Amino acid sequence: QVQLVESGGGLVQPGGSLRLSCAASGLALDNYAIAWFRQGPGKEREGVSMFRGSSSTKYYAEYVDSVRGRFTISRDNAKNTVYLQMNNLNSDDTAEYYCAARRLSPGIVRVWKSANAYDYWGQGIRVTVSS
Repeated sequence: QVQLVESGGGLVQPGGSLRLSCAASGLALDNYAIAWFRQGPGKEREGVSMFRGSSSTKYYAEYVDSVRGRFTISRDNAKNTVYLQMNNLNSDDTAEYYCAARRLSPGIVRVWKSANAYDYWGQGIRVTVSS
């Protein structure tokens, strides 16, 4: 049974940092794309970042424009965990953050921002950026 569990959210001041974790079980990360989505108050769920790749080939990361240069996605294969390091946070980053998994397939780059493309979801974790 696939399970994704997020952790690391909370309250942070503008300009601060947080690191979110997505611990995966029941799947092999080499075979899946793992993405972070977020849904702010009154907003639609949006894709923030996606990580894919094999430990024997190459890793790839995608970012939405609004977080590129501030957020970094990474993976720890030994822990089967994907991280989202978030720096220089601002109020627009306030949202419920979710990790999601999709089995790798051709064309993943074209659809990675679409929530409908993912088969498994975590329960979500709150990030609040406020002074």
